[in-house]
Amino acid sequence: MRYSIYVPNFGEFAEPETFAEVARRAEAAGWDGLFVWDHLVEQKHLRRRIADPWILLTAAALATSQIRLGTMITPVARRRPGKLAREVTTLDRLTGGRMILGVGLGAPLEDEYASFGDTADPRVLAERLDESLHALDLLWSGEPVSYRGNQVSLDDVAFQPTPVQRPRVPIWVGGQWPNKPPMRRAARWDGAIPGFDGMVAARPPAADEVRDLAGFLRDRRAENGRADQPFDIVIGGASQAGAPGRDLVAPLADAGATWWNECMPWDDTLERAEPMLRRIDQGPPRA
Repeated sequence: MRYSIYVPNFGEFAEPETFAEVARRAEAAGWDGLFVWDHLVEQKHLRRRIADPWILLTAAALATSQIRLGTMITPVARRRPGKLAREVTTLDRLTGGRMILGVGLGAPLEDEYASFGDTADPRVLAERLDESLHALDLLWSGEPVSYRGNQVSLDDVAFQPTPVQRPRVPIWVGGQWPNKPPMRRAARWDGAIPGFDGMVAARPPAADEVRDLAGFLRDRRAENGRADQPFDIVIGGASQAGAPGRDLVAPLADAGATWWNECMPWDDTLERAEPMLRRIDQGPPRA
């Protein structure tokens, strides 16, 4: 089991200096990863102070040397695959191969897509997401590639340099469980970031729920011919500092989880750095 921190790209975390401090202290306290949300407006009526996640991750990369870094999650369907491929490659090289790309449709669709003149039709966005992920994989090969889908096209392009990580930067797919389509998508890539009931309250899922998900993913990966390849399952929530980590984390690990992702409830503490920094300094809930 590995242990990560999960914070929004808004509120106090929108300051690059603050985000870099989160990264420094997480690495010093023994956490294995730091992941940041990727929103343009989030719930736009709230008028949040929001930062670009790629600039935040650059600040974190320059402040650390070991911790894994990434987005959780990037709504790939609102991005140009070529631009995203360049950004992630550059960060992977800057970090010496420490990047992870968390992906999904994103939410809320009306605020994050329609506000900027894009479609909010989830079927169109899902097709664009799948085609964009295929395009990213091709571009990261470094070879001349062409591709033509309904939503995304590449015409004889070769991207150099390549990411440090081969064959690609790991792609983890988010989605609400037990909604199966996003987890079927996850099974085609390198990891799953499932949301469970209780996520807003940062309540960890029951081990039985994780076990059911892990079995579903295992079966889908076998169907895709990927049963023997590494795969991560990221389970999140709020843990209590000082409580025996084995009581919380060990049952989840036994059920199939490979990462514990520490987060705050979606309340008035969500945007504040001090509560998360205090929890970071207390260290991960190791089993």
